Amino acid sequence: MDMEEGNKRLHSDDTMTITPLGAGSEVGRSCHILSFKGKKIMLDCGIHPAYSGIAALPFFDEIECDEIDLVLVTHFHLDHAASLPYFMERTEFKGRVFMTHATKSIYKWLLSDYVKVSNISTESIIYTEQDLHNSYEKIEAVDYHQENEVNGIKFTAYNAGHVLGAAMFMIEIAGVKVLYTGDYSREEDRHLMAAEKPNGQMDIMICESTYGVQSHEPRLQRESRFTGLVHEIVGRGGRCLLPVFALGRAQELLLILDEYWQTHPELHSVPIYFASSLAKKCMTVYQTYINMMNERIRKQFTISNPFVFKHISNLKNMEHFEDIGPCVMMASPGMLQSGLSRELLELWCSDAKNGVIISGYSVEGTLAKHILNEPSEITSMNGSKLPLRMSVEYISFSAHVDFTQNSQFIDLIKPIHLVLVHGEANEMMRLKNALARHYEDVEEKMEIHTPKNCETVELYFKGEKYAKVIGRKARKIADADEIFSGILVSKDFESYILDPEDLNEFTQVKTCSILQRQLVTINAHFGLIEFHLKRMFGKKYQKTFNDDEGRYIVKIMDTVEIKEEDIAMYSIEWESNPVNDVISDSVLSILMGVESSRSSVKLTKGDSHDHHHHGMEEDEEFVGPSVRAVDSKEKRNLLLNLLKEHYKDIIVTENILSFEVMHESAHVPVQVDSDTLMVNCPDEDVKRRVSSVLSHWEKVLDADVIFHNHSK
Repeated sequence: MDMEEGNKRLHSDDTMTITPLGAGSEVGRSCHILSFKGKKIMLDCGIHPAYSGIAALPFFDEIECDEIDLVLVTHFHLDHAASLPYFMERTEFKGRVFMTHATKSIYKWLLSDYVKVSNISTESIIYTEQDLHNSYEKIEAVDYHQENEVNGIKFTAYNAGHVLGAAMFMIEIAGVKVLYTGDYSREEDRHLMAAEKPNGQMDIMICESTYGVQSHEPRLQRESRFTGLVHEIVGRGGRCLLPVFALGRAQELLLILDEYWQTHPELHSVPIYFASSLAKKCMTVYQTYINMMNERIRKQFTISNPFVFKHISNLKNMEHFEDIGPCVMMASPGMLQSGLSRELLELWCSDAKNGVIISGYSVEGTLAKHILNEPSEITSMNGSKLPLRMSVEYISFSAHVDFTQNSQFIDLIKPIHLVLVHGEANEMMRLKNALARHYEDVEEKMEIHTPKNCETVELYFKGEKYAKVIGRKARKIADADEIFSGILVSKDFESYILDPEDLNEFTQVKTCSILQRQLVTINAHFGLIEFHLKRMFGKKYQKTFNDDEGRYIVKIMDTVEIKEEDIAMYSIEWESNPVNDVISDSVLSILMGVESSRSSVKLTKGDSHDHHHHGMEEDEEFVGPSVRAVDSKEKRNLLLNLLKEHYKDIIVTENILSFEVMHESAHVPVQVDSDTLMVNCPDEDVKRRVSSVLSHWEKVLDADVIFHNHSK
């Protein structure tokens, strides 16, 4: 393991992981887990159309469901959304779920239809109508371009052009940007706009690879071939089956057929049926979200509703269908795995006059994919063999990007890492190789990843850490060499520097006071303690009584309280801040020296057995023994010891003591002459404060004299 790899492992918090639980080297059950900085996001939550029951679900057993912070669903297709009721209602998931308004509107109806038509046994049902209803109530809808944030995860939806309401999501965690395309189309069709490009530079792009290196035929040519095939089938007296999903490409085909029938009077006697229990509801949704469609549809809507068709009839069920001649039948589902489209295929497949046109992408393992290989027979839902004599054609109206659109969009995004998903293994590898050749000679290299299901891609990002200056601190631009100070507040990967007084305005942080209390044992009466405090601090204290118990309290400089708690037991209390802490340290230092002070020995000589409380009067003179003067060297050492109790890194140069004092979150340089006690400091407040402390110290030094020994 090289050093770089070792560093990556050491900094696992800087590693983003992407794990497909579905749609990894396959098409179906799209579901990807994005994990970074302790945040986990699920991208889509679909089922696999080729399987049923639990087997159709993504590999949820590979994750701890309760660790997922949020789920982002790109669109309403079953392979992207149909596992959601199971995940929300039958696992330990407790996060939030987001999709666009149009997707949410269609989600409920489409999945309700899926539950009803799924041809599976009761034991294999993965969720109920009630589960679907409960999940629907919890889903939160978002608009395109709406910036959202959940627990530090930022995300924005952009139009994907795949179906109505389809979105690609731009996600940002701790400054790293990820674009998840979902299914997308860069070609404007008859009713939808093309996918748009999000703003900004993307670090990672998780991109579909459905069609690999294939190219779609031009839209007009494709439409012409489609209408020609339909015309040919009904012209020979046959039934034309169009397997579709109730919502999505069905609406595009309806617009094409209605327009074609309008311009061909000879076809007016041939009915077109849209066989879906959701047909009416579908049209209501599409009419509601006209504003999300392209300009052509919006302009047409001002004249007449483009989704009120003249030549197409809605067919709720087969009881209203008379199978007596040529017709066009659009029926769901699109991959013929069950439902009405499967029933009609089995009914019409033996007649050569009939035809089926597969108009969308077909997943491996489905009947739609199977009949494209033109087998001589198919297996019916009851297990019997049926001859396949009807014509089978394939015209892709699937709103997925082809190679040209996909590679051009990747060029626009220019991600550092490209993760390919939602593609069969062979198609995905062809796309990867083609893109690798394309970027071979490009200066900006791009890493391409093709993970299989449950295979994790690890991407290392060493994020730059910076803080924004806001509030009062932002009013002045700091010089390059100026020390900048303030309160650093970090929340959800963003940091700010601000003035303490701005905390309440810009953050949810509340300021509070810390009351410190310390108990000390001193074998001295209160009067003696009072004497020493007075010698140090002069008159800057007040003495009060504890009204309840009659005990003395002395307050120093209106900040530190000294109270007698019991015989030989005293408490010191103060509101903590840098200034008060220095004062309290001085008080504590004096109290701890009371017993050993020679002044105390002399003062208590005549009353060592008297424990009643009394203090020294202010004008009372203390007559002590003779004293000797303290020389400059001893004075410097005493001063040095005092300063070391309060400040760090004191530098001694002859008689000058240099150190730094914290003031308003800045380090202020101070110099003291140990002989004269003169203070040199650029900050007047600090200078006054230090001078005051030294003045009090000098008084104590004068009082706490060194006595001569008179015994001879």
